[in-house]
Amino acid sequence: MIALTLEQIATIVGGKTYGDSSVVITSAPVFDSRIATKGSLFLALVGENSDGHNFVDDAKAHGATGFMTTKEVKGDGVLVSDVLLAVRTLAAYVRKQLPNLIVVGITGSSGKTTTKDLLASVLSSQAKTVATKASFNNELGAPITLLECDVDTKYCILEMGARHLGDIAALCEMARPNVGVVLRVGTAHLGEFGSVEKIAQTKGELIQTLEADAIAVLGTYDPHTKAMRSLHKGKIIYFGEGTHDDVRAADIEMREARPHFDLVTPAGRDAVGMRLIGAHQVSNALAAAAVCTALEIPIEVIASGLSTADLASKWRMQINDLEDLLIINDSYNANPESMKAAMDSMVLFAQERGGASWAFLGQMHELGAESNALHASVAAHAHELGIDHLVSIGTRAFAEGIPAQSSTTLHYCEDIAQALTLVSHLAPGDVVLVKASRSEHFETLSQGIEDSWKELRQEDKK
Repeated sequence: MIALTLEQIATIVGGKTYGDSSVVITSAPVFDSRIATKGSLFLALVGENSDGHNFVDDAKAHGATGFMTTKEVKGDGVLVSDVLLAVRTLAAYVRKQLPNLIVVGITGSSGKTTTKDLLASVLSSQAKTVATKASFNNELGAPITLLECDVDTKYCILEMGARHLGDIAALCEMARPNVGVVLRVGTAHLGEFGSVEKIAQTKGELIQTLEADAIAVLGTYDPHTKAMRSLHKGKIIYFGEGTHDDVRAADIEMREARPHFDLVTPAGRDAVGMRLIGAHQVSNALAAAAVCTALEIPIEVIASGLSTADLASKWRMQINDLEDLLIINDSYNANPESMKAAMDSMVLFAQERGGASWAFLGQMHELGAESNALHASVAAHAHELGIDHLVSIGTRAFAEGIPAQSSTTLHYCEDIAQALTLVSHLAPGDVVLVKASRSEHFETLSQGIEDSWKELRQEDKK
């Protein structure tokens, strides 16, 4: 963050100071007192279950230099009426003070975090780059990420999520992206928005708010994203697997469930061999490559960066190769598209290893009235793939998609504890996928399967 005194911050956000107003803030704000450091500004957010004002002393003990609060506390700080609004105002100010900063905004129904990680891998090899941590992409995460930038930062990559119409437009007003990326429009958060068309309208805010000299990067995987070309009068770069796309993949092969392809851009053609798991990673890689192409990064640098990139965000197609058992922990989040893509990858692994395929699946949230049908569509995909076992945990909605004579065996478990009893049915060479919406906490299921399998293998050796 650029250095600012509390007095300057108060002026920018329309607040007033208490304590020593000359104190200088040099680090991005934090709202978790445990990660406060010297030079940081602690944000005392008030939520349904906690009040940040109760953690001011802990933040100070960890090194926080100042506080942004809605009531005066002991120490040096800025008093505001709304901390969330104030931090966004502060981020907008800092953005204007960094005219040479290149901001890339990324949105889409799926793939945002992986695309961000891939793009950061390439851009950070060229210059100082700041990117959204994990998938911290909301009205708090985006401004805090932007505030991490300083005069030495060349690239800032912002994931932009949304819960309501207007959310992304507000983030764009603050961040003023130089490049806006829409990956695809799918069914994630369908319950929140009510229709795919409303989702498309929300994602399209990123393109619609771009300035004329900015660049729009659009995926060609669905009609809604392609139609966003009408929202921008400036330069547009398309990415996909079509022969007319500006950035595309040719000669795609899957080796050990990892994509290998030729990256084709207006600059030429170069080979990419990804470390990431799943055919769906190709579109994420192409999105990152399209941004780099827009930024005039050499194609050989792009191809090398995509080939060497590892995911920085946990629980996304994370491979745990145990003794005679492979667990794919993709428990960070789930929607119908990502569920199907994860199962596609699992099947490839099962074919190579020769064992049975087990999909431990939990509920996908925020799908609205179409929830049951969309869960059933995932199960139907499992049937079509010939997955051996589908373990439905905490929901019976998957059952409707499995035909009576299917080769896929459906198991229903009330909860994670019951699902773990099935570990005794696994055999050497099997492949397990664990996936559900974030709130289901399936990372505990993945760890439980791993621990139970290790115990079983130890008993077998006795």
